[in-house]
Amino acid sequence: MTITPDETPRLANAAERKIYQALLEQLEPNDRVIAGQRVTDHLKDHEVDFVVAIEGAGIVCLEVKGGDVWHDGATWWQGGRGRQRTIEPVRQAREACYALREFIEKDERWTQGRLRWDHVVVFPNADIAADFALPECPRWKVIDRNDLPKLVDKLRHVLVRQELDRPLLGRDGLDQLTTALSGRGLPQRSVVARALANQDAADALTEHQAVILDAIQLLHRVEVRGGAGSGKTFLAVEQARRLSARGQRVALVCYSHGLASYLERITASWPRRQQPAYVGEFHDLGKLWGAPAGPDESVRNEATVKFWEHDLPLQMAELAAELEPGHRFDSIVVDEAQDFADAWWDPLLAALKDDETGGIYVFTDEGQRVFSRHGSPPVPLVPLLLDHNLRNTRQIANAFQPLVDHPMRFLGGEGPAVRFVACSRDEAMDAGDDQIDALLDEGWREEDLALLTTGSRHPEQTERQKNGHKAYWDTFWDESQVFYGHVLGFKGLERRCVVLVVNDEGKFDRSRERLYVGLSRARDQLVVCGDPDFIREVGGPELARRLNLPTR
Repeated sequence: MTITPDETPRLANAAERKIYQALLEQLEPNDRVIAGQRVTDHLKDHEVDFVVAIEGAGIVCLEVKGGDVWHDGATWWQGGRGRQRTIEPVRQAREACYALREFIEKDERWTQGRLRWDHVVVFPNADIAADFALPECPRWKVIDRNDLPKLVDKLRHVLVRQELDRPLLGRDGLDQLTTALSGRGLPQRSVVARALANQDAADALTEHQAVILDAIQLLHRVEVRGGAGSGKTFLAVEQARRLSARGQRVALVCYSHGLASYLERITASWPRRQQPAYVGEFHDLGKLWGAPAGPDESVRNEATVKFWEHDLPLQMAELAAELEPGHRFDSIVVDEAQDFADAWWDPLLAALKDDETGGIYVFTDEGQRVFSRHGSPPVPLVPLLLDHNLRNTRQIANAFQPLVDHPMRFLGGEGPAVRFVACSRDEAMDAGDDQIDALLDEGWREEDLALLTTGSRHPEQTERQKNGHKAYWDTFWDESQVFYGHVLGFKGLERRCVVLVVNDEGKFDRSRERLYVGLSRARDQLVVCGDPDFIREVGGPELARRLNLPTR
């Protein structure tokens, strides 16, 4: 027989142990017995001493009363150890049985309808006369000590002899009973709940790291270096807020559309006196001063490169030199500064109110230098190094550590192992789509997921970009959509769960940096789809080992 839910149930007394042993000896292999089943309805809390489900019969609830049990014509009594007290075994059995039956039948997984249920009282030490009867309890609803050798036969008889037209309990009913008693709508261990808990912990660590900004209050020219997940963007944003709150006119600048969208949304929620005077892309700052919009920068040719990296910054420097004092900045904060070319620093420095004491706060990660630019500020900066990873789970941070140029301490939470899907470059996009579907099935929400490519863009990204940069980046905040992007545009951003599609056409100068950016964008779950040999060639043997790539 099957014993549920506990192979060694806790039994209240010797009487229950006697009944339990009799059930074990007499029930058939497919029958079920549940000891001490609690059930609550609007009336009260109930406990069924034994729920017995008999294949080919039905379900019966037993109320067991040990010691000496008798009825004086008005009340049931129980005596033992020199004491006696009134009891209500029949009412207990009946109400508990009805409450349990209602609970089972309300379960959507229960498809048996109304089967044969009944309740029985068991007095394993008493001797009940054959002609015993009460209006609410005929003799056949009572099991005494003389009935114990045929206990299960009597229970089966109680169920089968019901004259109501109800089906007998079959194998499906037995399984569904066990399922229903296990509960429904239970709070499961959720991938999202764990991710939120990790995020709370990471946010607390990042805020604690803001003490660094306290330490540099008297410094005006600082470079903060740190690997992915070290909290650089938080510190950049917080520094811009603090400086603005002190009454400074501040510019918070970056290169990429996506990061600019993020910075704009974050700062827009602050009190007005804490908001920087300018938040956004370097090139858009020039447009505010009167610089031309320029050609489409996504079209990389000699003319566009010349405009964006030479002509525009030259024009911006000239425009900045003509700015009125009220349009200049006390301090400039640059996030992801490794993206900036040498020529871009000239207009920023020219826009300072004081080119000697004006604040310059630079946040950078040389490992994420994914563009063919090698600019650095032409002024001395005090360097500070962040050597903690706060954002990524330990599993993710450990995986991309070989691509970081300095050792990092992993302070993030625990999470699932990084998953690798081996496939060819041509198969990587389809494999990524399959992984998105699998992650949704696992309980992740659309808002938690991003699919990032290292080579050609996903068709969904291409379609969304037809509506312009702003409309495209608005989808990053859309809770009803999975985000589709490229690692070049996702620098400085993150998602709880990232599927990285490694689909470069071949190795080139910045392949390693692109791979580093892609691997470090996920907070909690990372899935990598690509050619193991290519990733091994780009990332090296230690990365291959940590990603558990298949051997050649």
